[in-house]
Amino acid sequence: MRIAGILVLAVLLLSGCVAVDEAPEGDVPDSSLHFTPEEYPRVDGSTLTIPFSEAVAAAVMGLPIEEARQYIFHNTTHNAYVNLIEGNADIIFVTPPSEEELAYAEKLGVELEVIPMLRDGFVFFVNENNPVNNVAFQDIVDIYSGKITNWKQLGGEDKVIIAYQREENSGSQTGMLKLVMKDTPMMEAPKELMIGDMGSIIDAVAIYDNDVAAIGYSYYYFVKSMWGDEHIKLLAVDGVEPNDETIGNNSYPIVSTTYMVLRSDEPEGSNARLLADWILSAEGQSVAEKSGYVPLK
Repeated sequence: MRIAGILVLAVLLLSGCVAVDEAPEGDVPDSSLHFTPEEYPRVDGSTLTIPFSEAVAAAVMGLPIEEARQYIFHNTTHNAYVNLIEGNADIIFVTPPSEEELAYAEKLGVELEVIPMLRDGFVFFVNENNPVNNVAFQDIVDIYSGKITNWKQLGGEDKVIIAYQREENSGSQTGMLKLVMKDTPMMEAPKELMIGDMGSIIDAVAIYDNDVAAIGYSYYYFVKSMWGDEHIKLLAVDGVEPNDETIGNNSYPIVSTTYMVLRSDEPEGSNARLLADWILSAEGQSVAEKSGYVPLK
C-alpha cells in the first residue's frame, strides 16, 4: 500500500518505545535470504519490534541472536519515522504513522509504503486488585473522553479513575487515537498522567499509591513478552480476553497491525525490499511466531 504523506492510512482497521527482555535465544533457523552484516539494510523501529528485528537479523545473517543484536538500533516509533523520511533508514518496523509524521513526509516530498507485517492487540490493564475484569469497548471510549470517571460506574469500587496516557506521536498514543477514540475527542490529561515510555505506564498502573484506581494501555506483545508485571491484569473487552488465539482469530475487539514501512522510492530489488519480501514469506512469519509474535494469517 502506498500513501502520500497527507493521507490517513486506509488500512487502520487491519491494525499498535525502556527495559526490554532479550529475544529468544537458541538455534538460528535456516533462511533462503542471506546478508552479511555489511549488506544488511539500515533498520529502525519501535521498542515493540526490537525482539522481532533481532530474530530477523539473526536468521538472515546466520548469526546467533546475541551476535546479531549489535546490528539492531531502534530509536522508537517517532524517531524511526523521522529517520526513514530523512533518508537515514532503509526500512522501519513500527505502528501506523501519526498525522504529524504524515505531514512531515509530505513536507519533504516523501511517499511512504506501509506494509502489514505482524498482528497485535491493543490492550488495557489495571491493578491486579481492581475487581473489574471486563469492560465494553464503549466504556473505554467513555473513560478517555471523560464521561465515565469512577470505577463504581463499571461495577468496581467507589474510586475516581486515574486514566494514564502516552505522549503525542508515540506508537501507543497513535494507536489509541486511531483504533479506539477515532472521532471522539480524547480528554486532555494532566502532565503527571502523561507517560514517556511504554514500560513506565505499566509500572505506574501496577504501583499507583498501592491503589486500584489506575488504568493504562499498550500493545499486547509488549505487555506479555517485553515488560510484564505480576501486579497488573489485562482487561477483557466486550467479554473477550486478549491472548494469542483471540488476537490471531480476530475475536478480540481491538486487533492491530504492526507494519514495515519503506520510502516509495526505495529501488526495486534493493536489500531493504528483499528483506521486506522475506518477512512476508512463510520463513519470515515463522520467525515472528517463534519470537512470540502473532503472525499474519
